[in-house]
Amino acid sequence: MQAQLFILCYSLRFCMFEWITVEIINKFLRFGIVGISGMFLDFGCTALFKEVVKIQKYVANGIGFVAAATSNYFLNRIWTFQSNNPEMVQEYGSFLFVSIIGLGINTLILYLTIKIFHWNFYLAKCLAIGITMIWNFTANLLITFA
Repeated sequence: MQAQLFILCYSLRFCMFEWITVEIINKFLRFGIVGISGMFLDFGCTALFKEVVKIQKYVANGIGFVAAATSNYFLNRIWTFQSNNPEMVQEYGSFLFVSIIGLGINTLILYLTIKIFHWNFYLAKCLAIGITMIWNFTANLLITFA
């Protein structure tokens, strides 16, 4: 697996992406795994608060988003980026800010691909998730956990 990542890394570097290293690819893969765990937490919290607690669906969705973003922050801080920054409150705020911008990007891409290009909702959502993930990873790498 490590040899394949090494080959992938150097193939990408050949294509004008010299900043992409095996370390960056490993972080990106970890970031993706953390994101998947956050998706399950988001859906779980949203369903719990909407269906069991009977909170309004948009409020329940907000609770799910904040729970997932918080979990993702701590997992990414410890596992993905190994941050030792003592300013955790500031770092967490930066992570949430990046996440909220990502939510806006996701929503905009979803809206545009459905309204303008008439894509299927789930195909549009896949594109939106992929682009948003690249934004979130890059912004957190260069800003939050720099």
